[in-house]
Amino acid sequence: MLETLTVRTPNKAALRPLLKSALGHERNMLGLGLKRTRERLAEFERRFGMTSLEFERRLNVAQLDETVEFTDWRMEIGMLRLLEQQDQALRDATLD
Repeated sequence: MLETLTVRTPNKAALRPLLKSALGHERNMLGLGLKRTRERLAEFERRFGMTSLEFERRLNVAQLDETVEFTDWRMEIGMLRLLEQQDQALRDATLD
């Protein structure tokens, strides 16, 4: 379902390039955040010898005890999901 966001301005010609630039900058920043988060997840996966998906499954069925490191890993997984949602929202956005 497409949603519409309305921005009102008396100077559309001046605002349009600013908005395009801001959206592009935000996509770049999200890309850096995604890269960094994926690197952190890969480090957890190497250190503990399992994928993040397997880690989550095992944590959810109480096969693993919650530790500080596992809490950090779980939070990184949540961050990845949030950043991916935000990135998708920006990729799907169009300026009319």
